[in-house]
Amino acid sequence: MGKLTVRALHAVLVVVLAGTVFVQAGMVWVLVSGNDPEDGSMPLTSLRVITILGMVTVQVALVCVWRLVTMVRRGTVFSHAAFRYVDAVIGAIVAAALVWFAVTIVNAPGQREDPGVTLIMGGIGVAILGVALIVHVLRMLLAQAVARDVEAAQMQAELDEVI
Repeated sequence: MGKLTVRALHAVLVVVLAGTVFVQAGMVWVLVSGNDPEDGSMPLTSLRVITILGMVTVQVALVCVWRLVTMVRRGTVFSHAAFRYVDAVIGAIVAAALVWFAVTIVNAPGQREDPGVTLIMGGIGVAILGVALIVHVLRMLLAQAVARDVEAAQMQAELDEVI
């Protein structure tokens, strides 16, 4: 991975992390201060708490991706240490799907006249779970690559002994 790619990805990760922290701070401020600028019919307090939790899932994934990119740059991504971060990303994506399903449940009573919105939101939750499955498949590919890397190192050691 080139330096420009790593720097660009780090820049994107920093901007998204800063954005999630900003949103979280705003939500916490509204919850703590009791100054609700909106007086809509939806249960805004629960949606704000769910949003804060959703931002945590994004932040966990961002930190893990940062660590994985660092491992790629150092050439150590094909190690067992990478699995911890990939597993955390999978967990964060599954948690994000559960948070989305919670949003869908909170939003559903307001959609009685148009249940299609709730179905679409449920479909988006299933799609988020699909992303977790894709990352799981990529984890299995990483496992194969690590196994091959270990095998190649063993063969190189045996070859070095022979020579």
